[in-house]
Amino acid sequence: MIDAGVRKQVIVLSLGLLALAVLAAYLIYPANDQSDAVANPVSPDANIVDSIAQRPQREGDPAVGRRQLLDGDYVSCGLPERVFLQLLPNDETLLLADREGTGRDLPYFNNRVVDSQGNSVISNNCLTCHAAPLFGEIVMGLGNEFLDFTSDENSVEKAGLLVRGVADTRVWQKFADRIAAVAPYTRASTVGVNVANNLTYALMAHFDPLTLTWSDQPLMELPDREPLPVSVPPWWRMQKKQALFYQGQGQGDHARIMILAALLCADDIDEVKKADSFAVDIRAYIESLRAPRYPFPIDGQLAAEGETVFQQTCLGCHGSYGPDAQYPNKLVSLDIVGTDPELALQAIEYQRFNDWFEKSWYGTDAEMIPAQGYMAPPLDGVWATGPFLHNGSVPTIAALLNSKERPRYWRHAGEKSFDTDGLGWRWESIEDISNSTDSMTSVYNTERFGYGNEGHLFGDHLSAEQRAAVLEYLKTL
Repeated sequence: MIDAGVRKQVIVLSLGLLALAVLAAYLIYPANDQSDAVANPVSPDANIVDSIAQRPQREGDPAVGRRQLLDGDYVSCGLPERVFLQLLPNDETLLLADREGTGRDLPYFNNRVVDSQGNSVISNNCLTCHAAPLFGEIVMGLGNEFLDFTSDENSVEKAGLLVRGVADTRVWQKFADRIAAVAPYTRASTVGVNVANNLTYALMAHFDPLTLTWSDQPLMELPDREPLPVSVPPWWRMQKKQALFYQGQGQGDHARIMILAALLCADDIDEVKKADSFAVDIRAYIESLRAPRYPFPIDGQLAAEGETVFQQTCLGCHGSYGPDAQYPNKLVSLDIVGTDPELALQAIEYQRFNDWFEKSWYGTDAEMIPAQGYMAPPLDGVWATGPFLHNGSVPTIAALLNSKERPRYWRHAGEKSFDTDGLGWRWESIEDISNSTDSMTSVYNTERFGYGNEGHLFGDHLSAEQRAAVLEYLKTL
């Protein structure tokens, strides 16, 4: 009989390993200047920082990319298959009905791969963070905002008790050693917070940038142990964005940047190059994804009124939608956007990691140059992507459009409970966390460093009726 604690810990690791979250492409919004109710406070031509120019991408096959996403060995280490199958949750809702290939019997976020020694391994794939259940269906590309990275992942060493034999031990040891190296830097303080940035930084510190060989000892200064929070935005935005990351980083060859996901388990540069050979197809598949349609009734007349307000107030940074859709790829300066600046400032402070990228093979035809600002995202399917802002600090779009409604301390009221009025998952405000009986890991505390919910005052000057109309319009995107 497997100990329940061990079972839970290994499943948490399998679900929560952030190996493939390095591409949490990002969600952030520009702010207003408190001007007239329908005047555009940041016009399309305003000097708000910069517009990111389009650059050509390598072409790939979306169908091949989907197969590689669900069967590829871009993450080549994990749990020995025999051990994993003992721990596999019996939950058919985690299976993809149309999945083919070697992983069709596995949860959507796991792949079955064969390592360099010929051992069968169950690894995590990109969908660990980049797919999520929504109203009874697994939506490919929807960021999972309910993952729990608050556990001490070193505790999963106990799962080694289930390992038997030389082959399984070899498989397990490589995986455990890599996890042990990055675990101190990938533990979040709050459930739902994604710690992708710190994972990437910690991995870079253990890899030689020229040979991409692993070192048990760090080769450069590691990041701070406390990760800054990031929210996982949807993949379907990648068809429009010219930079992958919040701060304007990740320009150039997107497929090559994406395959940073292979870094956790890589043994040398040849293994990474192999993954890059089909990364172009995975990128093509991601670019083919489209936002899900809003599943509830929409007031057409109110939505039309909201479109007018949106065009007068929001279009300059977030773009237009419909047959003649255009997205401007705007970078918005910190003083204008007003949102929590720490993620952008950290990217500048951590120049050593940008230098590592530029020096490495990854830096071929790709750049990691941060800006003192954030990208304003396209809003396709935005209704499904809460909580909002780059750090997930605002629970609903209604609160995003009216800063007076933003709670200081809050928690989700239910993963399956959607607020069709506010557009987001229902939440509860906690007035005094000092007297709360709740686990603090379930409470989003906007007073924490990097967790602030300030800024994006774009909707504060609108009337309640105008905000309601904009919310209705956003349901149509």
